[in-house]
Amino acid sequence: MGIVEGKRALVVGVANDKSLAWAIAQELKAQGAEIALTYQGEILEKRVRPLAHEIGGHVVGELDVGNDEQIAAVFGAVKELWGGLDLLVHAVAFADREDLRDRFLRVSRGNFARALEISAYSLVALARAAEPLMETRGGGSIVTLSYLGAVRAIPNYNVMGVAKAALEACVRYLAMDLGGKNIRVNALSAAPARTLASSAIRDFHTMTHEVEERAPLKRAMKPEEVGKMAAALLSDLGSGVTGQTVYVDVGYNIMG
Repeated sequence: MGIVEGKRALVVGVANDKSLAWAIAQELKAQGAEIALTYQGEILEKRVRPLAHEIGGHVVGELDVGNDEQIAAVFGAVKELWGGLDLLVHAVAFADREDLRDRFLRVSRGNFARALEISAYSLVALARAAEPLMETRGGGSIVTLSYLGAVRAIPNYNVMGVAKAALEACVRYLAMDLGGKNIRVNALSAAPARTLASSAIRDFHTMTHEVEERAPLKRAMKPEEVGKMAAALLSDLGSGVTGQTVYVDVGYNIMG
């Protein structure tokens, strides 16, 4: 039996087969969970539906995390499908491409607010919708994705680093708020990965090269390593862990 055998998992943020969210969904499936995915827009739907079919999962609807009606519809579909929810993966972030290429101080008020809304507040909104569904199952576990730029100034990461810092703070406050209902909330801080989102960051290849050069393990992080750690945290193996940011970055964060 897998470590999440019989669990029901909603994975938000799969964009294609290079997504870290997809690596997590694959590992959860391999460990025995039932999987539901969402998509954002028609283009991503065409990519997500075949992936859902590949793992015998469900597509429970379109989800723009800035749209409260779509959030309600997706969690309504999850309730209709399963009656409850055990696991939630939040792998959503956004910043305007130019804000990841220009000077940080040039970010506009509107772009700053949008980055924090989509990248950080969305975790709060999804956790709020998940709470009653997890209560019916006796508790649950939530994992989101962060990055070292939340705690260090990383060239070109800019407003996304601020958003990730807010996200990690949300993890701590949600863990405090939901702990009494046996719902755990944690973040995984992954090394740079070649995904659709990371393609917007200027000189991204420099970030990945530095990790390979300086990390204790002297190699790049593998997406499946994020999947495995997520599954462990989401499972009962992580039953005593909440409010934490766990680094899956081949040790790069410890280096001076």
